[in-house]
Amino acid sequence: MASTKVSDYVLKRLRDWDVEHVFAYAGDGINGLLAAWGRAENRPRFVQARHEEMAAFQAVGYAKFSGRVGVCAATSGPGAIHLLNGLYDAKLDHVPVVALVGQTNRSAMGGSYQQEVDLAALYKDVASDFCETATVPEQLPNLIDRAFRTAYARRTVTAIIIPADVQELDYEPPTHDFKMVPSSLGLGQYAPVPADEDLRAAADVLNAGEKVAVLIGQGARGARAEVEQLADVLGAGVAKALLGKDALPDDLPYVTGSIGLLGTRPSYELMQECDTLLMIGSSFPYTQFMPELDQARAVQIDIDPHMIGLRYPFEVNLVGDAREALRRLLPRLHRKEDRAWREGIEKNVARWWEVMQRRAAVSAEPVNPEYVVHALDGRLPEDAILSADSGSAANWYARHLRLRGRMRGSLSGTLATMGPGVPYAIGAKFAHPDRPAIALVGDGAMQMNGMMEMVTAAKYYGEWSDPRLIVAVLNNGDLNQVTWEMRAMSGAPQFEASQHIPDLPYADIARQMGLDGVRVEKPKHVEAAWDRALAADRPFVIDFRTDPAVPPVPPHASLDQIEAAASAVLHGDSDRQGMIRQGLKAKVQEMLPGSRHRGDRPGAGPRDSSQDSG
Repeated sequence: MASTKVSDYVLKRLRDWDVEHVFAYAGDGINGLLAAWGRAENRPRFVQARHEEMAAFQAVGYAKFSGRVGVCAATSGPGAIHLLNGLYDAKLDHVPVVALVGQTNRSAMGGSYQQEVDLAALYKDVASDFCETATVPEQLPNLIDRAFRTAYARRTVTAIIIPADVQELDYEPPTHDFKMVPSSLGLGQYAPVPADEDLRAAADVLNAGEKVAVLIGQGARGARAEVEQLADVLGAGVAKALLGKDALPDDLPYVTGSIGLLGTRPSYELMQECDTLLMIGSSFPYTQFMPELDQARAVQIDIDPHMIGLRYPFEVNLVGDAREALRRLLPRLHRKEDRAWREGIEKNVARWWEVMQRRAAVSAEPVNPEYVVHALDGRLPEDAILSADSGSAANWYARHLRLRGRMRGSLSGTLATMGPGVPYAIGAKFAHPDRPAIALVGDGAMQMNGMMEMVTAAKYYGEWSDPRLIVAVLNNGDLNQVTWEMRAMSGAPQFEASQHIPDLPYADIARQMGLDGVRVEKPKHVEAAWDRALAADRPFVIDFRTDPAVPPVPPHASLDQIEAAASAVLHGDSDRQGMIRQGLKAKVQEMLPGSRHRGDRPGAGPRDSSQDSG
């Protein structure tokens, strides 16, 4: 009988942890594992990306949309290096991912050998909670089990480094001896709860408030019913950090939508006018979008004691699971009989969606990107999973799409890296092969890596019970978010050498891969393109030719930002006529009858160009 190799045992232990997919790319540093995959009849499934960074992003997408640990693997040296950006995306968004990484033989370590990189040092930050190297077979159960438990418990990245020669050793379990560390499978379920004293103090603050605002993030996703009940009792409005966009339905009349640079005017007004703030399961970082520091009494609920008390001078901090904390807090709250605050919030929300509809209807050269995304809103399947790439596409995702029911959505919230839109959608398809996935990406992200990941979609879509994976490319020939940041933050005109990118026939390329697609150059063809993609029997790329002059600058832009954009025009921006044309058209929609225009206080507007998170 053939002996069990370390590599065989690694895959067995992954199966024991119910791992079904490993997103990876081959290399000789993991040849032992690759051979073991062959002996294991590809269980767990080796999902071949085009690049290790994409494998990591797919693992992140899988983890975000499945609630399970995502697993990725790469060879030593360059393969391990390529994983890093995707792993940092997971770390910063608090997503559990385990990385399996090859290394040169133990005998070559320290000898400046080919592809030898000090992986322990390289991964020290991204996998700071657990990163270990296997040097003998007896370590394996403990290393794998601790990597999974740590990833789950701390919602972070862990890494196991396995030298190539160790992979080929015969597996031997730890023995009942000195300096052996046996291990066991399984993760106990628990939900920490706040102390009664803290709950009483939080209830006192919330009951005393007359204008309560709630800000939720992804940590509130499991507490939807409790958040709805709390908002009803307190007569509150609820704003959402981008990572919590799917935590509460957008069709609830008191949900003000996203907050921050990519956010909505009702969310901005909610924070500017409240006297009490409750923040649940979010690490939304931009204090300037919250109430003035002496304006509101505040309470925070977060499961992580290391993240509590951040961002705002909270009066009461509740450490615990959002659902369990709210269940214990709700009986202590008094229903607010005066509903004037709540009614005002609902009127603002209704006006906002009217403004969004009007902004989407504004003509552009050739197609308004706001119309492209707004046209999708009413067509979203009830079980759709959405991803958005970083850039101007994230603005329209944040403002125009109303997630409701079972819909899920995410993006790179904290790292705000380019490139995860398409691999997130692929990871979502492996998590839920029976649900449609839709990615909104800019042409910059599509050229950076999204187009080649359509090869991955072409390779695997036949195995998905619902083959729909739709990639909408907002093709404006410009790295548009950075262009607008230069204008709004620095008053600098567009620097064409860095901003202009080539026009590619994205739909034609998709068809050459055996997929389908269409190019849209006129507004009248937008809705038909969405309908065709949603009815497709394979992954589908829509190449929308959009106008780069449509401003993603938020509707609550500060006076300083407006002046900076004007300065860009005066200093010779190459698209100054388009900027003026589209900027005026967009702002006019907010001042038409039925809408309210409020002057922003000087200095109160957004000052940070990073993507909103939390």
